This record gives sequence, C-alpha cells and structure tokens, in this order.
Amino acid sequence: QVQLVESGGGLVQPGGSLRLSCAASGSISRFYSLGWYRQAPGKQRELVAKITSPITSASTYYLDSVKGRFTISRDNAKNTLYLQMNSLRVEDTAVYSCNALLPTGTYWGEGTQVTVSS
Repeated sequence: QVQLVESGGGLVQPGGSLRLSCAASGSISRFYSLGWYRQAPGKQRELVAKITSPITSASTYYLDSVKGRFTISRDNAKNTLYLQMNSLRVEDTAVYSCNALLPTGTYWGEGTQVTVSS
C-alpha cells in the first residue's frame, strides 16, 4: 500500500508560479504511469499531466491548455512527483491531485487547492 500526499498549493496571482509535490510513502520507481489531475468547482476531473513508464510506452502527456506552462517531473530518490506550474491563469484554479498506477495498484492523494486570483 502506498500513500500519496500533495503539498505546495496556495493562492497566487495570475502570471505567478507554484510547484506542487506529491510525496509517496513507498517507492514509485517502478510505475506504469504517474500523473496530476485537477477538478474545478462544478466541473469534471481532468488529466493535467502524466508520465507513462518505459515498461509500457514511455511518454509524457500535457493537457493542451497547460502545454508550455506546466512541467511534470519525478525524483526517484525522494519518491516524489512534481508539477511545476508557471504563468498561472485564473482558469487553473482547482484542486490538484496526484495519481500513481503501480504494479501494486492505483493510488490517489487527497489533493491540494490551487487558487489563482488577483
């Protein structure tokens, strides 16, 4: 069983930056996919960014609206997934959650609130 805990959310002005972290209680070095999702009030959850393992087909996905602004990365030594978010927009406001698809199962964090407002 792996627990995921997000951090790094908060209130930021439009154009600002935040870096979200997703700390795993166990190793995430062997994974099928690692991703960040978000859900805004009244909207469905959407996939923001995802890394797919070379075990299946190594690739990185970004939602069109965040391409060039967000970067997903991971640190195996720290068992941590990151989402660097730059040039934030009001429409990026949402609860951001991390997801890990591992050989042992699928895991979700509880989420961290990101609010972009002037």
